[in-house]
Formats: sequence, C-alpha cells, structure tokens
Amino acid sequence: MNENENNRPRVMLAAVDTGEYDAERSLDELEELADTAGAETVVRIIQRRPAYEPATCIGSGRLEEMAEICQRENIDQIIFDCELTATQIRNIEDVCDVHTVDRTMLILDIFAQRATTHEGRLQVEIAQHKYRLPRLAGMGVKLSRLGGGIGTRGPGETKLETDKRHIRARIASLSAELKEIEKRRGLHRERRRKDGVLVCAIVGYTNVGKSTLLNTLTDAGIIAENKLFATLETTSRAIELPDGRSVMLVDTVGLISRLPHHLVEAFKSTLEEAANADVILHIVDASAENCGDQAKVTLELLKELGCEGIPVVTVLNKCDLVPYIDELTAGENAVKISAKRGEGIPALLDAIAAALPQNARKMKLLIPYYEGSLLSEIRREGKVFSEEYTHEGTLVDALVDVKIYGKAEKYKVSDS
Repeated sequence: MNENENNRPRVMLAAVDTGEYDAERSLDELEELADTAGAETVVRIIQRRPAYEPATCIGSGRLEEMAEICQRENIDQIIFDCELTATQIRNIEDVCDVHTVDRTMLILDIFAQRATTHEGRLQVEIAQHKYRLPRLAGMGVKLSRLGGGIGTRGPGETKLETDKRHIRARIASLSAELKEIEKRRGLHRERRRKDGVLVCAIVGYTNVGKSTLLNTLTDAGIIAENKLFATLETTSRAIELPDGRSVMLVDTVGLISRLPHHLVEAFKSTLEEAANADVILHIVDASAENCGDQAKVTLELLKELGCEGIPVVTVLNKCDLVPYIDELTAGENAVKISAKRGEGIPALLDAIAAALPQNARKMKLLIPYYEGSLLSEIRREGKVFSEEYTHEGTLVDALVDVKIYGKAEKYKVSDS
C-alpha cells in the first residue's frame, strides 16, 4: 500500500471488551498507533463478550457485520486490539476478505519503520521472528505473500518464506550479534562507573515528552514528534547541575500498556540503562486523562527490571495544558514542568541534584601554598570553578570529591 498524505490505508479497528481493561480508552490508543503507522481509521467496532471467541476472536454475527462494512467503506485492513492466533487471522480474513493484523503486529510495524541504528534493527527483527514463529503453521499460503501495509514490512519480512528451522537459526544468529552489542554497552556502563560518571535515566510512557525534555536540557537535536514511539534509539547527553556536578542524561524507549513481551525482551538491554542509573527521571504526561494508568505501567516495568532502591524523580510534564494538578496525584517529590516551554527546569535540576548520591560538594577553600598537592588532587578528582591567589594562599571555588572532603574541610571558607 502506498502510504502518503493522499493515499493512506483505510483501516477498521476492532476490540472485544471482556472487562479486563478499559476497551474504549485502549481503542483510542490503538487509533493513535494506527495513525503513527500511517493509516487512517474509518470505523471502530467494540463487542462486549465474557471471553474471546476461539475461532474468530469476535462473535460470528459481529464478524458478518464487519464484512459488510469493509465492503461498503472500502476498508484496506482490520486491526484488532488484542493478540490474534494465526487461525483466528485466517478465519477473519476468510469472512471479511480484508488483510487483518493485531495490536502486536501493529507495534512491531511501527518499530520496524522507526528503527534506524543497527542495534534497533536487530532488536526489531528478533521480536518479529519470535512473534511469527509459533504462527507459521496457521499462516499457510500467507507465507509466500510479500504485500505492503501494517505487519508485513521491516527487516524480517522475507524470512516468512523460510521454515521454522531456518527462522530459529536466524533468531540464534541475531541474538548472538545483539549480545555482542549488549556486552559493549555493559563495558561502557562499567567505564562510566569507574570514572565516577553520574547517570540519570529518562523513562516514561510513549509520547509524554522525554525527547522534548532532553532537547530542552541539552540541545540534543532529537526528533520530537507528537506521535507514539517517535524515537527508539538510546541517546546520551551530559549536563551540569546547579551544584557544579555533571550528570549523563540517558533517554530510553517509550513504554505502552500491554507492550508485546517479545519487544520488552528484545529492548531489555536498552531499558536496563534505567537499572544501572544513579537516579531515574519518571516523565508523566500531566495532561493525559489516564496519566495515573500510564505511570503505573512505567513503574511496573521498572520493578520488573530490578530498579528498586534507585531514587526516582517524578516529572509532571505538559503542565501548561492543565489548569491545575491535584497535589495527591502529584506526590511530594513531583516536579511540575513544561518541557516545550522550558518552564520549571530550574526546579527539576535542583531535584535531580538532591536525588543523586552526594559524592561531591561545592566549597570555597583557602588552601595554603604549601598544600599544593591537595589543590592538585582537587583538580584531578573534582572540579575548580575559580581560582584567586592571595597573601594567605589560593582561594578556590571548587567541587570537592567526597574522598578528599576530610582533607579539604579544615581549609573551608564556606559551602558555595
């Protein structure tokens, strides 16, 4: 399908409401995902049922109704807001005669479009293969179909023509390559730790403004669009805090409710940046109606990654779009900002500094000339902001490492 502004695929969204979650709100999110993938939502269908229909997911009567709508509205694709089996997809397509995908295939398609680095493409291809592998038996003739549209593009599309043995071999090969990249990433983390580099991981739901915030703080120049999963690659930039310390900000991939477990597994090395950070910035879209649910998704994944014990600064972004924020919702340690307008940034930097481990302190010292070795150590282990030579010694405004704080304290004039 030719996806451009004039000829976007016309899609029908379908959901079965079993009471597990808010189906209406989930379908809103699915519509945003479809828009991000380049499709135009024409019709939305929801059916309440106690459980999914094993053969077709949705009821037979509603499926016949969907087939009529597809013909009348010239629907190109049907997207279901749940995970379908290959048999269900085949049965739905037999009735509706329209290409059908599920939520997972849609998200995989978006990731395939937006992955630009070698690591990102590897992660997406592994996730695609792991998703398709158990469905090969039910796909039948579709294995030889290389059409366009959601769920058929990306690095792994031609591999559908191979059998399970070849796909398993491909997964093993890609996984080995990814492990080498993960190993290098681990070495970089270890190097940062040895060098005493402080790390602040930016995490949050997709489209809450993480990239916009990083651009505001560092002029990183990252693409920041009002779309889900606008960026997938990890970006790192250093900033200086008000207390003089430097911290490395690390952006991470956005999260979403019911994120396919294949993607969580594939992007685990990227997400593990949060587990190895000194502080976590949890960005929340304060203007979203379900901001509490979005925050819950993020916190649950952080727990799964083993981030307990790491200080978390909750950042309520897009506060310029809401007239007020309930203090109970905000919490005691929350910081209210607008990354787009640059509002609340000084308070955010102060909150980051307060949450980080106190491994250095900014001090004004008058160091006697005979203590030149101490001054050299301060320069080597910390940071000197200003230096003035007086009759009594060298007057310095410096960031003093905690390891030599005891030696320097007796020459303290004041804490800066």
